[in-house]
This record gives sequence, C-alpha cells and structure tokens, in this order.
Amino acid sequence: MNEIILLKHGEIVLKGLNRRSFEDKLMGNAQRRLRHFGQFRVYTKQSTTYIEPQNDACDMDGAFDAMTKLFGVAGLCRAAACEKTKEAMLELAADYLGDRLRKAQTFKVESKRADKQFPMTSIQLSQWVGGELHECFSNLSVDVHTPEVTVYLEVREDAAYVHATADGGAGGLPVGMGGRAVSLLSGGIDSPVSSWMMARRGLAVDMVHFWSYPYTSVEAKEKVLDLARILAPWVGGHVVHVVPFTKIQEEIRRCCPEELFTVLMRRFMMRIAEDVAIFLKAQALITGENLGQVASQTVEAMAVTEAVCTLPVLRPLIGMDKTEIIGYSRRIGAFETSILPFEDCCTVFTPRRPRIKPTLEEILEAEAQLDVEALTQEAIRGIERIKIPLFSAR
Repeated sequence: MNEIILLKHGEIVLKGLNRRSFEDKLMGNAQRRLRHFGQFRVYTKQSTTYIEPQNDACDMDGAFDAMTKLFGVAGLCRAAACEKTKEAMLELAADYLGDRLRKAQTFKVESKRADKQFPMTSIQLSQWVGGELHECFSNLSVDVHTPEVTVYLEVREDAAYVHATADGGAGGLPVGMGGRAVSLLSGGIDSPVSSWMMARRGLAVDMVHFWSYPYTSVEAKEKVLDLARILAPWVGGHVVHVVPFTKIQEEIRRCCPEELFTVLMRRFMMRIAEDVAIFLKAQALITGENLGQVASQTVEAMAVTEAVCTLPVLRPLIGMDKTEIIGYSRRIGAFETSILPFEDCCTVFTPRRPRIKPTLEEILEAEAQLDVEALTQEAIRGIERIKIPLFSAR
C-alpha cells in the first residue's frame, strides 16, 4: 500500500505573488526534519504538501510526529493513494480504513474533487462509495452530522487519496520567513513559550541564557539546555549563547541601590542580547515579559529596560493570563521541565523592595557607578555557544 503524509497549508494559502516562497520554505523545513526518519520525497501541489517515503526503511510514525511540530501546517494526515476510479477508491477505503470502520457504528464519506476532469461530482462520489461501504460493513449506519468515522476521498491531479480525519497542525508560518531573532531564555515557564510563539510567526530563533555560577548551579544550566532541546523540533536546530553573568550581578550589588538591582540587571541582559543579535544579523529580540507579573514588568520598568536597545523588542506574552501561558507550555511539552526547582539568575540577589516605577534618570545615575562597557564586553567575550540539534536524546 502506498501510504503518504499530507500536509494541509494554513495561512500560506492567503499569500499573493510571494506564496511560492512560503511553500518553498515549508518544504525545506520539512525536508530537514524528515532526514532523521529516512528518505522522503517532498513536493507541493494545490495547497497541499505531499511527503512520500522512498523505501520501506522510512519511519512513518516518527516522520508524522515531526510534522505535527512543523509551523505553516494547518492540518495533516496519513493517507493512501490509488488510481482515480471509484472502484479503486472503494477498495482502498475498505482496506486502509477497515479496522476503524469495523469498530464504529456510524460513518460518512466526504469527497473533494480537485481534478475537475473526474467524471463524478463530489456528492456523487461520496454517495456511491458510502453506499458500497454500507453494504460491506453491516455494523455501520450513516450519520452525516456526528459520525464516529469520516472517510475522506480526494481526487487530485496525480492520484486519488483516502484518509480519515486530519489532525490539527502547528499552524503559523514557516520558520525563517519572518527573519531572525534572539530570545532571552530562562529556566521558567514564560520564555520558552515566547520563543515558540515567535517561531510560529515565522522567525528563526536563537537563544541567550544568563548563568550566574556558583549562585546558579550546573543543574540549572542543564535545565535550560533541556528546554532548548524541547523547543528544537518546533523552532528548528539553534544555538544557545550562555553568558557568564556573575560578575555583573556582583558589581551591581556592590555599587548600586538595592531597589534598582533587577532593572539594572535587565538592562545588562538587553545590551548583551542585542550584541549577540547584531553578530547573528538578527532583526529583533524576544522576551517572556508579561505585564504586571513581577516588579520588573511594569510599563515603567520595561520602558527603562528597553531604552538600551536599538532593535525592536517583541513580547508575545505581554497581555496573556498566566493560565493561558501554562496551557501553551504544556502543549509544547516544556511545562514539567520549567517547574523543576533549580534556581535562576533572576532570583539571585533579589531586592527586598524592588522599585516598581523606576525613572531613566535614577537608573542612569546608578549605572554611572559601574563600568558598563567593560562589564558588558567581558561577559560577551566569555559566551559559551552550545549548538542544539533538531532531534537529540534527553
């Protein structure tokens, strides 16, 4: 049986003259993920990308799971191909979906006739195949509203395809179509979700993580790398830039007012992240900030923090409820790792009474006590770059 995977396009179908570039990017992203599972032919026709295994050694289960994490796909299904005759489609439906049909009590048939040269209309084809299946499976009755099994028939240019209900895809746009950004990745719940959300809008994403050893442990660093590995099948292979942040935090504690510590720390993070972004020719920064969640995420604090940047700062979670963010974290598969009880650099030297509405003037006065440029450049020189592949054992 010639089984393939069909990827149904989402927003890509709304594109105009540049639609082909989105389709090409989607196919390229699919091919990179599929190499891990064998040899596949990937091509696009009529708003659908076809994935055909080239030999029996291909891992169809693994390939299908990988495609569920491919941005740009609205829905996907495993399907079987046959000749474009009603008899061939009936035989294939009874064979390919037979186990499901035997276990069900109700069914219906839906047909899509993309090849207008096919001699039957979609309704005629559905009625004929549905009637014959009803004869073959005595346990079934027709239910056009809430069937247990829907048999889908698609008559396309090259062949006809039979499949059951499609699974939901990852949605969004193909990674890489929106440019490149650098995301500030911590060990918490929010930043992995924000990275995922912007990759879903077509951004290629690399990560920056700030590590304050020995105040934060090796286990805390490994937790962040685990989060990066969880994200990789969604966002693509990427690099985590691990920044040594201890000296900066110690100098802030030694020289600056305690209540300004968090905002000062965040400004250093943004400076360093922007330097990494410029090095990578990225066009934006991504943070997991959520308005009002903590003292450093008030409008005033975020304005002061962002003032050190020239690149746009994207905050996809800014207006979301925490329960929404947790829902996305679970969907990605990051939640259980994010809540592991390892310390984060943001919890080091936390002020007892942080300034909620800092002004730029008082922040600049505090920074005047520091050699900002020297501290920033020393941290940048100490960056450890860790490559995260698309698929890795965890």
